[in-house]
Amino acid sequence: MSSALISIPKDRDPVLRVIPMPGDANMYGDVFGGWIMAQVDVGGSVAASRRAHGRVATIAVNSFTFKQPVFVGDLLSVYAEIIKTGNTSITVSVEVFAERKLLPDETVKVTEAVLTYVATDDQRRSRPLPAIE
Repeated sequence: MSSALISIPKDRDPVLRVIPMPGDANMYGDVFGGWIMAQVDVGGSVAASRRAHGRVATIAVNSFTFKQPVFVGDLLSVYAEIIKTGNTSITVSVEVFAERKLLPDETVKVTEAVLTYVATDDQRRSRPLPAIE
């Protein structure tokens, strides 16, 4: 586990920013992996929903790597980028960076993941993605 400090991407905007609270962590202040996974899913779904112009459902977590721990009080920035689309599916790469205790000079990549979503209609059945305008 490398502890190299990095900068958050300047050429992209985060789809989500959140600060974990004590209820999101164990008694030692380490944030639960499941809580981080939920934030990654929310962030990925933002990009997928925008591309689908509506409702999406998570159908696969293709990969998920915890690179560094997350602590109560870190400012997490979640970045999502579409890397592949199919007829109904959207695959999204998600990266999460933590500014330690709101100190921008202490920023580390804490998580990276790839998730696949499917566009769904009002009955929650898959539907084709709209054409790109």
